[in-house]
Amino acid sequence: MSQFFQIHPDNPQLRLIKQAAQIIHGGGIVAVPTDSCYALVCHLDDKSAVERIRRIRGIDDKHHLTLLCRDLSEIAQYARVDNRQYRLLKTATPGPYTFILEATKEVPRRLSHPSRKTIGLRVPENQIVQALLEDLGQPLLGTTLILPGENEPLTDPEEVRDQLARQVELVIDGGACSLVPTTVIDLTADEPVLLRQGSGDPAPFGL
Repeated sequence: MSQFFQIHPDNPQLRLIKQAAQIIHGGGIVAVPTDSCYALVCHLDDKSAVERIRRIRGIDDKHHLTLLCRDLSEIAQYARVDNRQYRLLKTATPGPYTFILEATKEVPRRLSHPSRKTIGLRVPENQIVQALLEDLGQPLLGTTLILPGENEPLTDPEEVRDQLARQVELVIDGGACSLVPTTVIDLTADEPVLLRQGSGDPAPFGL
């Protein structure tokens, strides 16, 4: 059975954050609140946990998973970002956006899109996730918590626990989240391309 932590959304309890980080280090999958929907996250380098997340979501290796980063400097370690892209990113981070960028060699091959060598990255504006990222000292790998056959994500932590109690190691209750996922913008072309309209306003990208 999964553990259930109630963590304050504005002042996360450091003791619980450290316990959650230990669970992630130990190969666990954690359901976390973000500034859009709840997400499933795991350690970046844990192949087994990554495969488990794909099974829970019912997605194959062609589906982008997302690196959740603390800030723009961390994004630059995992994606090739030119000056134009950096300016665009700076206007919208942190926030409810996922950006598709060209992956660097820091990204394990199994995590980048197999045919395009791209990766999805975001800087969430959520204090719980930011505290976790700070404690871990590296990005988390994650995906929106939408179960197979469903069109909308899970947003209630109690419901997340009921549905995934035997599939994840920890559910973090940071309050209810939005039903609307991130806005996904592809920045690999000469001009930004809107891949999914979500909670982030695409206007700053001319879309």
